[in-house]
Amino acid sequence: MHDPIAFLHDLTWETLPETVRAQVPLHLLDLFGIGAAGMRTNMSRIIRDHAYEDFGGEMPLLYDGRGASPLGAALAAGITIDSIDGHDGFNPSKGHIGAPMIPAALYAAHEAGATGRDFLTAVVVGYEIGARAAIAQHATAPDYHTSGSWGAVAAAAVASRIMQLSPHQTRHALGIAEYHGPRSQMMRCIDHPTMVKDGAGWGAMAGISAARLAAKGFTGAPALIVEEVTEPWADLGTRWYMLEQYFKPYPVCRWAQPPIEAALSLQRSHRIAAADIARIEVETFHESIRLATSHPKRGDEAQYSTSFPTAVALVHGDVRPEHLVDAALSDPEVLRLSAAMIMRESDHANDAFPLRRFARATLTLADGTTHQSDWHEPRWDATAPPSPGEIRSKFHAYADPVLGRDRATALETAIDALPETGLAPLTDQLFRPINS
Repeated sequence: MHDPIAFLHDLTWETLPETVRAQVPLHLLDLFGIGAAGMRTNMSRIIRDHAYEDFGGEMPLLYDGRGASPLGAALAAGITIDSIDGHDGFNPSKGHIGAPMIPAALYAAHEAGATGRDFLTAVVVGYEIGARAAIAQHATAPDYHTSGSWGAVAAAAVASRIMQLSPHQTRHALGIAEYHGPRSQMMRCIDHPTMVKDGAGWGAMAGISAARLAAKGFTGAPALIVEEVTEPWADLGTRWYMLEQYFKPYPVCRWAQPPIEAALSLQRSHRIAAADIARIEVETFHESIRLATSHPKRGDEAQYSTSFPTAVALVHGDVRPEHLVDAALSDPEVLRLSAAMIMRESDHANDAFPLRRFARATLTLADGTTHQSDWHEPRWDATAPPSPGEIRSKFHAYADPVLGRDRATALETAIDALPETGLAPLTDQLFRPINS
């Protein structure tokens, strides 16, 4: 099936491959667990206040309970999820489909009273449309744009399906979303890390807005990345890009994760204490080197750094959300190692990027001893994915400290039961204020 509009409206849960159906709950768990952890960030607090104060309505904000319009709720949810850089991603697009798309699917489905299967099928649609829209845009646009740009098209696709727009209306919705989506330049945020990040919230907002406008008769220019760039759409319905997403073991930019793995491999194999490390040298690709903040002052800066999370990993043996905020940003041993990192660009790593992300580390100890690693890639790529148990453990590691174990378990149960239920058991958990 090659026609994107026919695909997004005609796909059914029953005709999906079992491997795809089994994958959907893992992505929902990952995104909603990260969203729970994101509730503790200033970025989430500010955007939720903004949505409540400036987007009037009754749609409950994620984990908050206050009301906003569907647009404001999708905006706040997308940015809350994006505030912890631990969500799934897609190597060919150097970006993230779920963060801008799933909020649009959630709020469109809640408003429409969709069944659990309707919602799950829409999420699959979003990953398949989003992956191909991303490939098409990266093949044609000179700048590297944030996920919110093509994510807006994915968000419009899922909203159009759930709202049961006509094919004519859907075509306009996709065109409106492509035209109004945030064409924000990703490398600006890499060089100057701030709360604008990957544009996920604005993509969610633009996508759901586009579908609602199209339903009222608002017209849009054709979505060029859907209608004129045909190659990515040729295998739609036969190749399932949902099975080609990666997950993140650490809540930092994917580009920082190969150096983390390379450094940890040396520390573990040679039983090196962090205090014994005098210098860290990393060879990697250009974009990873651009993550240059060695002494971050805020969590968003720490997430878009290579040296700081690598130092965190060497000190703590892991990188978790609590290592990237507040007093943890002033840990003297982490800052010492972060300042001790030297990064060098590698032709080998550059040639493989973006489909593969390589790094090699050399640790020099205080006594002059040096150890060099092999080339390493991030863990949990689609070619070597995490087990369902690992994803569930990650979910609880992120969600339990915020929601409490009982509520996190209830949320997990509601996600698992979606094929047999409506959305109410899920939204009962997602829309209830954390402190109630």
